[in-house]
Amino acid sequence: MARATAPYFKLKENMKYLILKTTDPNINLATEEYLFENANDDIFMLWQNDNTVVIGKNQNAYAEVDIDLLEKNKISLVRRITGGGAVYHDLGNVNYTFISSRKSEGTLDFAYFTAPIIDALHSLGIEATLSGRNDLLCNGKKFSGNAQHANEKRVLHHGTLLFNSDLSVLSGVLKVDPEKIASKAISSTKSRVTNLKNEIARDIDATEFMLLILEHVKKKYSAEEIEPPSFDDIKDLYARYSSREWIYSDKKYLTEYTVRMKKRHPFGIVDMCLDLSADIIKAIRISGDFFGTKPTEVLEELLVGCPYRENDIMNILSCVDISEYIFGMDNSTFVEHILRGEK
Repeated sequence: MARATAPYFKLKENMKYLILKTTDPNINLATEEYLFENANDDIFMLWQNDNTVVIGKNQNAYAEVDIDLLEKNKISLVRRITGGGAVYHDLGNVNYTFISSRKSEGTLDFAYFTAPIIDALHSLGIEATLSGRNDLLCNGKKFSGNAQHANEKRVLHHGTLLFNSDLSVLSGVLKVDPEKIASKAISSTKSRVTNLKNEIARDIDATEFMLLILEHVKKKYSAEEIEPPSFDDIKDLYARYSSREWIYSDKKYLTEYTVRMKKRHPFGIVDMCLDLSADIIKAIRISGDFFGTKPTEVLEELLVGCPYRENDIMNILSCVDISEYIFGMDNSTFVEHILRGEK
């Protein structure tokens, strides 16, 4: 497990906390982003969504989710501002968020922000560990996925905590990439996840579990409760989260392309679709379950008009740090992927 050091972040004592009462995913995500952009305090937030699939900022909804099954079962689909993979929420799942100041521009740090949650779970007798990029495991099975988003001054870290979710629905609606399954030597989504209710000796429900987590964080950081922002405060963000353009990002994904390069790296799946005219990049779309601190749209725009040749692409990227867009990837790996990545 990675050591939970904090070179770029430090959660402060006397932070603020809130529990959101609504289970509307668009309100909850809008509230989270509003606090990230506007609050000055460090904040801890707990919240739940009614039946919802939440996809990562860089993911293609059509590739990640069984849209027909979602509509048939009246399951919401939303897109968050953080990277990473798709997750399923229901009222058996608890979500948590830390929002903190950023001491300087730097890397993402999952070990630091998951450490308080791991400590809280240990106090409940749950042997939780951080595994891989961003998963929390118990007895070798995943119960939490985590993601981060940062700007120049602030960082947002959030994660899921499967407590008593319907795992049969989870495995049905998510189209897990076969490369993910193969890389973990497992047979299905359902076989690699678990509910924490099975790991606690006492009989509690999701609400009681949430309050136990809260009490641990309140004590550790001397946290004080605050009220959530009003709907008037978040209404513009709510409208964006609710819009089809944001959820499906229809303009982002090419339906016709000349070349597609897709590969699983240690830091996530990166899928590049390119429309070429002769040897010129007319359009490029980058998707996947990777993380980053800058939007890939900026990188895509930079590459439009570039000849599809190694030296030309390297020259275009000479003043760019690819790891800011795809965390864990360097410039040479990016060029290797775009030219020769596995199709």
